[in-house]
Amino acid sequence: MFNSSPGWVEKAIVYQIFPDRFRRTGRVGLDQHWTLQRWGTDPSPHSFYGGDLYGVIEALDHLEKIGVNCIYLNPIFCSAANHRYHTFDYFQVDPLLGGNSALDTLISALHSRGMKIVLDGVFNHCSRGFWAFHHLLENGEFSPYRDWFCVHNFPLSPYPVSGQDCGYSCWWNDPALPKFNHKHIPVREYLLSVAVYWIERGIDGWRLDVPDEVPEDFWIDFRKKVKEVNSEVWIIGEIWGEARKWLKGDQFDGVMNYRIGWSSVCWAAGNKLNKSYVNPSYPLRELDGDGFIETLKTTYGWYPKEVNNSQLNLLDSHDVPRALNTLKGDITALKIALSLLFLQPGAPCIFYGTEVGMSGGEEPACRECFPWRKAWDEDLIAFLAALAALRKKLPELSNEVLNWESIGEDGLYGWLCKKNDLLSKTSNRVEVFINRSRTSPMQIDMPISDYVFLLGDLDLQQKALAPQSIVVYKI
Repeated sequence: MFNSSPGWVEKAIVYQIFPDRFRRTGRVGLDQHWTLQRWGTDPSPHSFYGGDLYGVIEALDHLEKIGVNCIYLNPIFCSAANHRYHTFDYFQVDPLLGGNSALDTLISALHSRGMKIVLDGVFNHCSRGFWAFHHLLENGEFSPYRDWFCVHNFPLSPYPVSGQDCGYSCWWNDPALPKFNHKHIPVREYLLSVAVYWIERGIDGWRLDVPDEVPEDFWIDFRKKVKEVNSEVWIIGEIWGEARKWLKGDQFDGVMNYRIGWSSVCWAAGNKLNKSYVNPSYPLRELDGDGFIETLKTTYGWYPKEVNNSQLNLLDSHDVPRALNTLKGDITALKIALSLLFLQPGAPCIFYGTEVGMSGGEEPACRECFPWRKAWDEDLIAFLAALAALRKKLPELSNEVLNWESIGEDGLYGWLCKKNDLLSKTSNRVEVFINRSRTSPMQIDMPISDYVFLLGDLDLQQKALAPQSIVVYKI
């Protein structure tokens, strides 16, 4: 039986922030004379721009206008990488972000508004600068911490030349990221103490990096420990595909539901899809209505209702091209894809800058700076706020799966009945019509004027939905 998931997640509207690129206040490091890149220049794998957690606090009014009530931060702990997946101190927020005091202030500011915060936990690997690994490098086989890592041979070579073995297991053969030995009890105790420490400090959830590379029994212990502290903590695993073995109720509440994301983007794109990014776990291919519906049915069919309602649904992230890039700049197609995201159970997640038309491609381009001081390419704030309001107005969208049918080549019809028999088209139901065509209207057999949400336009006389339009009814 599935252990209870957090009750607040069904109502969550999540906003993902890459801290170094979101907002720089100038409050951090005023006397340090740090060398930072000019805000807004093209990002590189090693560039630092100086975004900080105080900048997130300054932006909370902006986020609330969108309808956001939960933020998910990419890693914030001490690291020599701008993305901070190379952690060297799990108990300290990076000074470049403002340190622990900045996080405390952010948590207080969020909670005072009834908002939540999810942190990114990297418990598979650390960095070469992590204290235990540094000790191992200095002392070799005599280090008391040699069993914290999976050492193959000495001496270790943390900066190997081409063809040289570094001597230890690391993430994707990157010597900068030594893997923890989770079979070693002190490692497990240390990592679990990190998880509990930040829950006790006030965070509301963990997003877990590459959890499929960590033994499952560790995650079972992880869940027990954090849920003992706060049963309402949200645990999300970064699993890109089918995730049933992690979602039996003893490990995660949900996963990053990329399948909903890429299928929504691909369908909304029609024949205008940028396919240059190649990733089998995020396949960019033209998708017809039946293909989209089959992807939804398969994905939601894998899990019980409680899991479907606890998923983190996202179009894009720091790891893939932005949706607007994949959609070749078609802002209306982006609105259709976002609408599909908000019409599904689970928490919709907006990648920072989506609301202003940010359109970077493959990383690091998708991790560009938020253009606070420039004219925005687009303004989707009101549109996203309308989607958030729709989920409040129709709470059934947050906890039930719509039934879908294709209409011709470019249309979708979805409905949701409150009766147990969802296939029975009776009264008291939600109905959705979507037309992705860029040129042709779509006939709909519904009263035209009595809708609860409209993107695009309706022809009152012809009872037709205009190109690239969506209408939602509550009957």
